[in-house]
Amino acid sequence: MVALAAVLVLVGTGAVWRGYHAALDGVTTSQALDDGPKSAGADQNILVMGLDSRLDEHGNPLPQDMYDALHAGDDSEGGYNSNVLILMHIPGDGSKSTAISIPRDDYVPLDPAACGGSTCKGKVKQAYGLAYQATKDKLTSTVKDPIELEQRSRDAGRKAEIATVRTFLGGVPIDHFVEVTLVAFFQIAQAVQPITVCLNENTSDKFFSGADFHKGEQQIDAEQAMAFVRQRRDPDPNLNFTDMDRTRRQQAFIVSLAKQLQDSGTLTNLGKLRSLLDIAKQNIAIDSGLDPMQFAQRASTMMSGGMSLFTLPVVDFGQDDLGEDVNIVDIPTIRATVRELLSSPGSASSSGTPTSTGVVTVPIQAASGVTVNVVNGSDETGLARKLELALVNRGFTAGDAISGSSRNTTTITYGTGADAAASALADQFGATATKSSAVDSHTVTVTIGADAVGNATITAMAASVPDDPTSATPTTTTPPPAPVSATATGANSPAPTDLSSMESSKVPCVK
Repeated sequence: MVALAAVLVLVGTGAVWRGYHAALDGVTTSQALDDGPKSAGADQNILVMGLDSRLDEHGNPLPQDMYDALHAGDDSEGGYNSNVLILMHIPGDGSKSTAISIPRDDYVPLDPAACGGSTCKGKVKQAYGLAYQATKDKLTSTVKDPIELEQRSRDAGRKAEIATVRTFLGGVPIDHFVEVTLVAFFQIAQAVQPITVCLNENTSDKFFSGADFHKGEQQIDAEQAMAFVRQRRDPDPNLNFTDMDRTRRQQAFIVSLAKQLQDSGTLTNLGKLRSLLDIAKQNIAIDSGLDPMQFAQRASTMMSGGMSLFTLPVVDFGQDDLGEDVNIVDIPTIRATVRELLSSPGSASSSGTPTSTGVVTVPIQAASGVTVNVVNGSDETGLARKLELALVNRGFTAGDAISGSSRNTTTITYGTGADAAASALADQFGATATKSSAVDSHTVTVTIGADAVGNATITAMAASVPDDPTSATPTTTTPPPAPVSATATGANSPAPTDLSSMESSKVPCVK
């Protein structure tokens, strides 16, 4: 994004249009952005994907001295996971922009392209790499040009990642994307170093990330910047470092980088600007519909007008079937939170719909006009009735809630005309939706299995209904959880699971 913003200054300082087009000629553009929903009016949502790749944008290894400086392994390490996912919202009315960081290990339904065409769940970051590899394996025998093979595989990864994020966040429009490799981050830091960062306490992690920082403000070089944004461990267990803290470090670095660009004169230094553009050519990709000149103007406004940065909350930490660490998320709460953050203050559409307990819900896509039946095949008494009421609060029409025979797996069956609603529900539950002639038209039947007890979405939905549903009384709307300041200290600092916020008005102090 910094490299693209440099384009505007090149033109503004007297560079001719021919030079502008030549500068952009080597930037990788992609057709991966699909025909999904787009923002209304002049608003724009831009998905920033930071790849955990030790290769350049064309799939080539880096010089060895670069790997030594990165302190992150060589070209055999990493891969094509989207380890950084940030949705940038730029309002068309010129008001403050919003950046929403999605923790990389959130356990969510993945786009079918990442799962061999079927429904599956995984870490949100994995959609890119899984679809990339599946496409590359499929095309290897027919596509002999390695550059074409790499780009077609990457486009498949981009499409799957964009679709996964869009669905996870509740169908948010994604108008453009910017893809950045790990080395691009390092090279940008090289071009503008030193950069001022601030920490709330002394911390070190010399083995994994190479971090060694003292409390308070300090200036760091590019190699230290890599350690700053990658650190998630410390010998002191009382610091309770997690991956969420690394996400907040990334946000703090973005703020410090923007401040350094403004204060150091980089944006008026043609030599440094050309360096940034060279970085863009090697290690950044954008969608083909993104006009760099127009975006540079918007980016300039965004940098000068300030920005609010949020990190989405998680419910808990757990493990998937392979024993890998994952973040357990409540998808309805995530969608309500994102809807609130992207809506204008006071907007009637920003608060969702209150349940009988005052918990905000977001309607499930295509639920209107569809009846839902719930059969309880788990050992938890009353779960069918609670889940049915929770689904009614999300737009379904109430059907039957009954007990059934014990079963291990939750399933969803549906009749004619209910396919869209069943598919949306399956995405939320991480289940499979199957059409059945035994189910009435415009009807969905959810059969709860024993696995529902460990399903964060089902558990959260059931918890939104009182133990005695007949005692429910309407209450006022309760907004999504209030964000905790990412820069607070002591007892006021964010817990690992909190929704947190950060402002770009000054260099932020973080854990």
